[in-house]
Amino acid sequence: MRRISFSILAFFMAIGAIAEQKDSTTFRAYLYNNEYEVYLNINLYDEDIKIPGQELYGTLPGYLGKKNNSFCWVITSASIKDKKTATLNLINDYGSEDLTATLTQKNDSIYILRQESGSTLKVPKNSKWQKIPKTIELKRRK
Repeated sequence: MRRISFSILAFFMAIGAIAEQKDSTTFRAYLYNNEYEVYLNINLYDEDIKIPGQELYGTLPGYLGKKNNSFCWVITSASIKDKKTATLNLINDYGSEDLTATLTQKNDSIYILRQESGSTLKVPKNSKWQKIPKTIELKRRK
């Protein structure tokens, strides 16, 4: 009888954990940084984001875009490590550079994007390339 009770308890705990992760909105967000005029549009759960004007890529986990510019870094794959941290693999929209980054939720409205390895994150600014620091803070749009 104890084995059955334990099995039932384990089953409901597993179902609860799956439902909690699926219903979460931690990594379904629009995040921005005003200083560098960049933003992240992500849905790491359903991976249903399309890049405006670049639908050729199909649906993706998301992308990092530049305000008033069509250039972007495409998130090719993502994995959620725990409730507050995800690993992102990105390529630029030319496909010539790639990098791995982590995205960590600091609190309800602040996220930290940290470049871990690969190319340096760069975006166009005034006809030049602007390097983004290894670590930047992004705010969640309400």
